[in-house]
Amino acid sequence: MKLIFILSIVFTLLFYSNQEQAVPIVDFKGLQPYLNKQNDTTYVINFWATRCKPCIKELPYFEQLNEKYNNKKVKVILVSLDFRKSYESQLLPFIKRKGIKSEVILLDDPDSNQWIDKVDAKWSGAIPATIVYNKNSRSFYEQSFTFNELDSVLNLKLSNP
Repeated sequence: MKLIFILSIVFTLLFYSNQEQAVPIVDFKGLQPYLNKQNDTTYVINFWATRCKPCIKELPYFEQLNEKYNNKKVKVILVSLDFRKSYESQLLPFIKRKGIKSEVILLDDPDSNQWIDKVDAKWSGAIPATIVYNKNSRSFYEQSFTFNELDSVLNLKLSNP
């Protein structure tokens, strides 16, 4: 009986530990495919970091957007610019604590002078920054959003696929 109890606890712990969101760590080359998909989905890609207060303030709006459009061809991707050394100590616990369901990617490419212009020529490198695109158009925003602003931007993109 004890053995069954112990095995059930071990199984439960293994099952739930595997349920945590995996956060891939990529360099800019690994991020590029996310920035240029040519399909029937609209992408909302937000660049943020756990050390950025305006970023943290707007993250729930991206989560709301992800929830609202989860049955539509909309994909929210949160690109963390946190330092790789804080991956386990800050980023993963933050994602778990906040219950983030959107896809999260850690961009670990220290040569930002090489890739910032490739994301968007207008980007100064400040965060938060957001790209909303589909196969027909692309918009870049170097600003914070409220949910209504973000929803309006997405609806505009969806109405002009």
